[in-house]
Amino acid sequence: MTPAPTTSTNPIVRFLNLNTSNEAGGQSLPLWRQLLLQLLCLAITAEVLFPIMYVVTLAFSSKTTRPSSLALIPTEISTIAFQQVLDRPTGDDISFIRLFFNSFVLSVGVGLIALLVAVVAAYAFSRFKFKGRQFLMVLVFIPLLLPAVGLSTPLYLLMNSIRIMNETGKVVFNLRDSLLGVGIAMTAGALPFAVWNLKGYLDTIPRELEEAAMIDGADFNRIFFQIVLPLAAPQLAVTFFLGFIGHWQEFTMPSLFLSQIQDQTLSMALYKITGQYAQNIPWNRFSAMAIIVALPVSLIYIALQKQIVGGLTTGGVKE
Repeated sequence: MTPAPTTSTNPIVRFLNLNTSNEAGGQSLPLWRQLLLQLLCLAITAEVLFPIMYVVTLAFSSKTTRPSSLALIPTEISTIAFQQVLDRPTGDDISFIRLFFNSFVLSVGVGLIALLVAVVAAYAFSRFKFKGRQFLMVLVFIPLLLPAVGLSTPLYLLMNSIRIMNETGKVVFNLRDSLLGVGIAMTAGALPFAVWNLKGYLDTIPRELEEAAMIDGADFNRIFFQIVLPLAAPQLAVTFFLGFIGHWQEFTMPSLFLSQIQDQTLSMALYKITGQYAQNIPWNRFSAMAIIVALPVSLIYIALQKQIVGGLTTGGVKE
């Protein structure tokens, strides 16, 4: 039990020890602790919002140079930087619609393919007992310990060896230099987390439901598609969305693999805006592009953050 707070005749001490929890049960929260928590939250909020407000201020500026003084509140509201980015993002001959389409295809395609493969593998690890199961689970977990850039070299060499040539020996298709090859490489990096995340959730689904269906004559395919998948739908959505967020702004793989202008993504275009020298960077266009790239995912995450957090914690405790 929580010891009862000591009373004092000092009015200042009594004021600072006022119970601010407004609850009959549970741990009481003195006023002084409440004030410390509020100050801590305000400090964290200021630290997080500082770079965001600075980028917003630069994006709504009509000047391309970086301001000499620190300004967190826009002194002017100019949308010229956004118009320039939407009309012609970089000096290359590629439109913003094409950049958006390439990023969308990669992130959605990788998320769906990784989800389809991961849910089957996670169900096998969760329900079936076979030889080498624990060893395979460890092998699936190992890539999570490595940085993504560490896997880029072997994936580059593997994809670069798959080519299609014509009669004259000219390469007409290189898997490495294509959105398909980048998607395969990104799927390989997305699978380990998806498998482990879904396995933890599938372990919480009662086996009695599947056993009852087997008694009624249902085979494994029917059990998987009509019982397991509907029950795991919330976690499937969370796994897909987390994969979508991670690959929407992926830069390492596309920049290393792709060389064709028409295959560029939004993250590659954002990097190309910086140019070669820092003093020549159009900071208003760079900031506007950064906001455009981050805004869709940020809005979706804010709208679905309760479902995402709930889906991540659902499989954390096994009943």
